[in-house]
Amino acid sequence: MKLEGLSTFVAVAEAGSISAGARRLGLSKSVVSDRLAELERSLGAPLLHRSTRKLTLTEDGTSFLESAAQITRDVEAAAVMVAERRGMLRGPLRISAPVTFGRMHLGPALYGFLGRHPGVELTLDLDDRRVDAAADGYDAVVRHGPIADSRLTVWRLAPSRRILVASPDYLERHGVPASVPALEKHRGIFYTNRSHLDWRFVGPDGPRIVRGRLALRVNNGDVMRDAALAGLGIALLPTFIANADVKAGTLRVIDLGADTEAEFIYVAHPEGRRASAKLRAMVDEIKAAFGDPPYWDG
Repeated sequence: MKLEGLSTFVAVAEAGSISAGARRLGLSKSVVSDRLAELERSLGAPLLHRSTRKLTLTEDGTSFLESAAQITRDVEAAAVMVAERRGMLRGPLRISAPVTFGRMHLGPALYGFLGRHPGVELTLDLDDRRVDAAADGYDAVVRHGPIADSRLTVWRLAPSRRILVASPDYLERHGVPASVPALEKHRGIFYTNRSHLDWRFVGPDGPRIVRGRLALRVNNGDVMRDAALAGLGIALLPTFIANADVKAGTLRVIDLGADTEAEFIYVAHPEGRRASAKLRAMVDEIKAAFGDPPYWDG
């Protein structure tokens, strides 16, 4: 029985399909299928029911999965321990992050780290959906805004401010709102993952949620900014997206005399799983690269 067969079986079982397991492992479907077949031959029992629509575990597969997953984790942890004792950072690291933040800031912060630690095999998946870190096989996820998943251990990377912005053309046509209630008459560009109740402000009278008129709902910060630049409406954007356009004058900040709720950029890893030395080193380097306050607010 080979360790690679065990890890392949665990990846496929957790991902729910051979295709998803192959993507997680960075292998072809044929290699994954061959490894599974070899493992089943060595055990003398089928572990998976395969059909064109879905993949399920046999009774033997269900019983075997927990032990196989624990063996895989133990071997990975032992390898990490040896590498740490030798002062080396090596091995795979899989991270999920939002598209716009990853492209603009996280990627550049990681290039130096990877250059100094060539043994780290990083897979960076940029995706604006809320992935399940444990089920989807991620060592950590980077997120902007609150994280409600109690199964994650969360570290702060940097504070994050959000500002209301619109194009000069939009404000000329529709007027500049001077108060929080005045926003209700304006067209809004909203982030899908936060819902249309995302315009939240804190003023002298306490918190206030404003329902703007929907102009666009989209799950990507780049498209939100582009829609605001096109004069489609008002957007509540993080400064790490909007500040360059604000400085260029292509977007204007709308001051309502009230602050948006304080937020942070986080990195989170599955609870109960020991954070590896390479993950801790990566987080430290990212925090140093961003600064406090972060460079995009400078």
